[in-house]
Amino acid sequence: MSREIVAHPLTRAAFAPFGEVLDTDWAHHYPINRGRCERFHELARVETSGEEGGEDGRAILSIFRGTPYALPLRLDLVERHPLGSQAFMPLDARPFLVIVCPDEGGRPGEPQAFLTAPGQGVNYRRNVWHGVLTPISGPQDFLVVDRGGAGVNLEEFPLPEPWTIRLPPTASRAA
Repeated sequence: MSREIVAHPLTRAAFAPFGEVLDTDWAHHYPINRGRCERFHELARVETSGEEGGEDGRAILSIFRGTPYALPLRLDLVERHPLGSQAFMPLDARPFLVIVCPDEGGRPGEPQAFLTAPGQGVNYRRNVWHGVLTPISGPQDFLVVDRGGAGVNLEEFPLPEPWTIRLPPTASRAA
């Protein structure tokens, strides 16, 4: 049996319990470099923990190249990172699918799905259950900021009953 979720547009208010939306629709910005550059300041806070995983927890930058998923998506696995946040910023203007679950006693609760607007990214807070990186319109590169260092910073949870994730009928898969 499969349960179904329809993805909603990604907004700061809807995503706030899980982390931050990364985009330039942000009140905290100002010019730098003699006015030739606009800084969108402190879009998210990078969380790293050394307590459980040793003292060498540190923020790292990576590029992930994701393979697209067919839709509707069969969601049967979520993950979380207990020692640090994890941010995904697409390196092109195509949307992607974001899936999160509230924590219910150490287990993922009912998923919520969001479709990013072109150019939006997300920062998952430490310990937030989320789906894997889910490009939908072709291979896609992402700048990723997360925690490096000692300790186990990945917990996977296979869902005993899968969910089906669909885009709303009006959503476009490509920018």
